[in-house]
Amino acid sequence: MRDPCIIRGRDGRFHMVWTVSWNEKGIGYARSSDLLNWSDQKYIPVMEHEPEALNCWAPELFYDEASDRYLIIWATTIPGRFPETEHSGDNDYNHRMYCTTTSDFETFSETRLFYDPGFNVIDATIMATDEGYVMFLKDETRYPEPEKNIRIASADNPMGPWSQASEPITDKWVEGPTTLQTDTGTLVFFDQYTRHRMGAVFSGDLVHWEDISHLISFPEGTRHGTVFTAERSILERLR
Repeated sequence: MRDPCIIRGRDGRFHMVWTVSWNEKGIGYARSSDLLNWSDQKYIPVMEHEPEALNCWAPELFYDEASDRYLIIWATTIPGRFPETEHSGDNDYNHRMYCTTTSDFETFSETRLFYDPGFNVIDATIMATDEGYVMFLKDETRYPEPEKNIRIASADNPMGPWSQASEPITDKWVEGPTTLQTDTGTLVFFDQYTRHRMGAVFSGDLVHWEDISHLISFPEGTRHGTVFTAERSILERLR
């Protein structure tokens, strides 16, 4: 179990997806009403129809209120599918973002390509705004020069089409963005994985970003997952 993503659904329950292995063609799913008691874990075979697919990494959930359905996105490498960046990643992994939708986590739409920014991409997460939707994503390019940073794309609909990615909003060697909106702007937390600590940037307009990593504190050993809000009663039971 790696890369957990948790959101609150329309049913009031917490829904979680995660990476189940390095080289399987599906993702994991479970749900909970209190973050303590969980349903049985379920395997969702999202890429079983692609015989050459190498992986399904870092799945993320987004609830689309307009269509009353959940969007699941994740990164997969299919060798030869995007030859222009075939050797740009570690160990020739060359990810693009794929997606499926569901209303009940029992039946799912056909998997389709979700986002191809023209580079190796992973760790995408979607956030609704007053103007539309933004997606934070990792440029996974390692060669010929490393990027390994967080960028932004925008859209009028969570299903896309999405804009080209922005310039980086973080430094290099970070991954796993997760967002939190406040009264004054947007926080993006991320894993500074080569430094074994969490980092963060803040923006009041989604254009100008300030590194506030020196202002945050996470438990030692934290790796990237999801930051989200919940009722104080749920928090107290966890404590």
